[in-house]
Amino acid sequence: MPRPLATKTVVDAVTDDLRGRILDGSLTSAAAVTELEIATSYSVARPTAKAAIEKLVGENLLVRGTHKSARVAELGPDSVREIYLARAYLESEILRRLAAGRTVPEEAARANAELLALASAGDLAIVEPDMRFHTALVEAAGNGRIARMYRSLVSEVRLCMMRVQSLHLLDSTAIHAEHQLILDHLAAGNSEAAAATLDAHLATARERLADAVGVGAGHELAVTAHPRPHRLAP
Repeated sequence: MPRPLATKTVVDAVTDDLRGRILDGSLTSAAAVTELEIATSYSVARPTAKAAIEKLVGENLLVRGTHKSARVAELGPDSVREIYLARAYLESEILRRLAAGRTVPEEAARANAELLALASAGDLAIVEPDMRFHTALVEAAGNGRIARMYRSLVSEVRLCMMRVQSLHLLDSTAIHAEHQLILDHLAAGNSEAAAATLDAHLATARERLADAVGVGAGHELAVTAHPRPHRLAP
C-alpha cells in the first residue's frame, strides 16, 4: 500500500535548505543572514524568513545578538569540547544499558556497513552513515525523552562531523573499526568496554577538531563545497 508522506511547511523547507547550506559550508559567518535576504532568495514572506532564522538560532547553528543580524555560529575549541562531552555523557550511559541486554541495534550495524562502503567516495560521504550509527544507538534505548535530548544536539553534532571530515582529521577505516568494536562489546555484554571505546572514539575527534579550530581561531573553517542555488525544491 502507498506510504504516507509527511507534509512540509514553507518554513520547514526554508529552514532545511538553510541548514544544508550551513552544514556544507556554502553559508559561512562572513555574511549576515537577514530576513530580507532570505525572503528575497527563496521568494517567501518576511515572517517566513524570520521563523526559519529563529529555528536555526534555536539549533545553535545561527547566532544573533541584540539588534544584530544573525550569522552562522563559529566553532571554537570550547564549543567543540562541550558538544562532544554532551554526546559522551548521553551515549556512554546508553551503551552500558544496551550492553546489559546484549542489544545490538540493526540500524547501527547497517549504517556502519554503509560507512565502509562509502569510504572511497570521499570523507564527507561518510558523515550521514556515521550520524545514523550514533543516532541508532540512542534510539535503541527506547526512551523518548533521551532521544529528544539527543536530537537537540543533532545539528551541532552534524556540523562538527562535517568539519572533522572536511579537514581530513579521521580515517574512515578507523571510524568503521571503532564502531564495529562498540557493536562487538554490546553483543558480548561488555558494558564498560563499550562505553570506554565510545569515549575514546569521541575524544579523538573532539581533540583533533578542537586543536584545528584553535589554530584557525578568528577564521571560519569552511567545508569545501560547490555553491548551490538558494531555492526550494518544487
